[in-house]
Amino acid sequence: MTDVYVSPLVERFATTPMKALWSAQKKFSTWRRCWVALAEAEQELGLDVTDAQLTALRAHIEDIDFEKAAVYEKETRHDVMAHIHAYGDAAPEARGIIHLGATSCYVGDNTDLILMREALELILDKIAATVSRLKAFSLEYKELATLGFTHYQPAQLVTVGKRACLWTQELLLDGLQLEHALTSLRCRGVKGTTGTQASFLALFNGNEDKVRELDRLVAAKLGFDASFIITGQTYTRKIDTQFLNILAGIGESAHKFGSDMRLLQNRKEIEEPFEKSQVGSSAMPYKRNPMRCERICALSRFLMIAPLHGSFTSATQWFERTLDDSAIRRLSVPEAFLAADGILNLYLNVMEHPRVYPKVIEKHLWEELPFMASENIMMACVQRGGDRQELHEIIRAHAQEAGKRVKEEGADNDLLERLAADPLIGMSQKEIESLLDVRQFVGRAPQQVEDFIAEEVDPFLKRNAHRLGATSDVQV
Repeated sequence: MTDVYVSPLVERFATTPMKALWSAQKKFSTWRRCWVALAEAEQELGLDVTDAQLTALRAHIEDIDFEKAAVYEKETRHDVMAHIHAYGDAAPEARGIIHLGATSCYVGDNTDLILMREALELILDKIAATVSRLKAFSLEYKELATLGFTHYQPAQLVTVGKRACLWTQELLLDGLQLEHALTSLRCRGVKGTTGTQASFLALFNGNEDKVRELDRLVAAKLGFDASFIITGQTYTRKIDTQFLNILAGIGESAHKFGSDMRLLQNRKEIEEPFEKSQVGSSAMPYKRNPMRCERICALSRFLMIAPLHGSFTSATQWFERTLDDSAIRRLSVPEAFLAADGILNLYLNVMEHPRVYPKVIEKHLWEELPFMASENIMMACVQRGGDRQELHEIIRAHAQEAGKRVKEEGADNDLLERLAADPLIGMSQKEIESLLDVRQFVGRAPQQVEDFIAEEVDPFLKRNAHRLGATSDVQV
């Protein structure tokens, strides 16, 4: 539709599987699956639910009459009641046992947890695939020396692969948190209107064992190992905050990556993919803007504030529940997952085909390396009998003059030539340049890449080997 607002997360950024997951069809068909699970468990525990009723409910899980449900909701001002009526119309023989003993949060909360579980799986797919790409990149460039920066000023050398491991480590930490969240996730289960299970205790004539078993059966039917023992009308909204914090962490990691890539693209050292027909600017034909990484950063800023919605909602729930959690959760939870999906889709896309320019990296490195090598040169002179303090002052003076020439005249760094020409240094330019093997300046960076991948990345990728086929799908 072009005459109503559509969220850009849906229209431009999120992928088809994630958009489908948060669709009305998925949500309300999952409500119906929850009702079927409840009815099946109630029958298994001896309540008067017939096979014909169950057959009717199962037959109409997907064919939802949304127009009829909308009419009912306009009348009742209650979405769960509206869909109970619509489901009853589709399966009239089962009308009397739909939602038996349950409260609205039985379908609402359990469905939200099911959807969040499936959404976390999709997110983990993309994290694993992206980490795999980062691993390959890190290994390929583990020995390619490049300027390291602190305070965004040239510092000691690192390697391109070692720097990529910084990005990998942050995304890996997000993946580990996500794995833990998935293994510890529980459903709300069947708890009744204030979490006491009073309605189910009445249905089973005070038989507590059957009420416990009902909760266990329904959880299993919904694909969970357990349900929360304690709830109010809802599961604790702190669970939402915990999930939103994981997603916000992905935003932090991606923003760091996107920012670094934008700076590197400005330096013409590494670029994000740029298609043959892609336009960088409507006014400047030569432009190759880092639009993917800019978009990563923009969406990450949106995502990083998502936990605030969860925290404020959780903190303001009165006693067993107040309904002011409903409207905000309809926005904050799905849109956080859509944003995280869009961000990782872009991140994966960038790492599928990054462009590295070793000659430019080398040029920038040699503009600074003479300064960084000054201590090595000084120590070599000391070994030849020179005075360390005198040499320090001589090299410092030459370095300052060379730096002034670079900054004020735009000239090349001529520190090595200056030192070779100074008789107090006593070394030829060839001898000085022999001290500038870049491998001496990157420390254990190549070995650190190998150790990190072997000890931390590979175990994660092995556990998630079935996820590594995920690919990006950037449409705009």
